[in-house]
Amino acid sequence: MDEIVKAALAKWPNVPHCYHWLALDARGDWYMRDDRIQAAGPFPHPKGSRVLHDKLQEFIGRNYEADESGCWFFQNGPQRVYVELEAAPWVWRLQGPPGTAPAVTSHTGRPAAFRQAWLDENGRLFLACDLGFGLVHTLDTAIAAEAIEAGQWALEELQFAQMPARFGYVLSPGAARQPKH
Repeated sequence: MDEIVKAALAKWPNVPHCYHWLALDARGDWYMRDDRIQAAGPFPHPKGSRVLHDKLQEFIGRNYEADESGCWFFQNGPQRVYVELEAAPWVWRLQGPPGTAPAVTSHTGRPAAFRQAWLDENGRLFLACDLGFGLVHTLDTAIAAEAIEAGQWALEELQFAQMPARFGYVLSPGAARQPKH
């Protein structure tokens, strides 16, 4: 967590949490969801306004973590902004030369160590890593397929609806915690 964020938390410890305003889609993109977008429906339809500013994306990524109940948030100074998740708290990017186990990096740029691969009923590939659980970016599924076919990664199947409970995360902290406002 950034030092400026820690200082703000110490100075203003009782700022109310924010729900429904920030979301993470299945491609690792952040979305701002104002009142109009929230009134139009739950995430991911409609998504909202994609965060395009590089420095803001990096700031969110550095201050992104989970609470004790598996709700993911961005600590924005003294305010905890809970994140609506389309699929999982992490979106994994893969890279590496063919014939080697791919290197795994999160959508926030953090390196991760592979533990297990999971396939859902829609053919989406998820990885359990040392950082947590996430979806493989669609552009990197061919790299993952090579690792699975080469026997570098074991693959199991699991229904998507079972994944949040199994891996300890909440898709919609706002829906789970308090009424929309």
